[in-house]
Formats: sequence, structure tokens, C-alpha cells
Amino acid sequence: MEKEKLVSELQFKAVRSSGAGGQNVNKVASKVVLNFDLQHSKVLSEEEIAILEVKLAPRLTSDGVLILNCDEDRSQLKNKEIVTKRFLQIIAAALIVPKPRKATKVPKSVIRKRIKDKKTLSDIKQLRKKPRID
Repeated sequence: MEKEKLVSELQFKAVRSSGAGGQNVNKVASKVVLNFDLQHSKVLSEEEIAILEVKLAPRLTSDGVLILNCDEDRSQLKNKEIVTKRFLQIIAAALIVPKPRKATKVPKSVIRKRIKDKKTLSDIKQLRKKPRID
């Protein structure tokens, strides 16, 4: 995956940010919306696209478009940098393949210790009982 080519496929749109902020919010379009069309990406291989479709399914629209927003800063340029970094982190994290878990047996010494501890606890509880008089 080449980051520069992947970033070149991104579409950015600047919109007015919501919330408090006075005149700056009302006049300046500082919020950045990032769109990435996963289906029509030329940088990613078909296998990578399939993996991303599965792992990013909750984040994708019905058309297979990933949409990210950023309105953390008052600067449009900084918001664009933040949302681009976030996008690259999401893609990199989704493409990581976890290594398979190796099944291991419980060691015999652990089994013996558990049975010995149970026997010890049982003996202690037996000693607490009143003696039987026959």
C-alpha cells in the first residue's frame, strides 16, 4: 500500500462547522469531510479491498464509501491533515492480519497441583465437622 497514491484518491470537502464558536463558525468553512470510494480504488488490490470491506463494514455507506469528519481545529488545513492521518491509521489497522493462536495443553503439574489443593481444602472442611458418635 503506497500512502501517497492512496491519499491522491481521497476527496475532501470543506463545510461549516457546527456548535459554539461565534462568527468564526458562521463565516468560515473549517470542517473537513473526507470521502474514500473503496470499490473504485486503483491503489488497493482486490484482496485488500475484500479485507477492508469486511473489517470496515460498520463505517462504510451502502455504496462502499468511507466518510470521515474532522472539526477539531479552527484551521481547515490542520483539520485536513488530522483527518488524513486518521484515515491512514484506520486503513493500516484494518489491513493487519492477526497471527493465529496456538492451542496448548494444560501441564500435568498444574493439574496435579489443582487436585492436591482441592484435597487439602476438603480435608480442612472435614476437620470442621462435628465428630460422629456411633
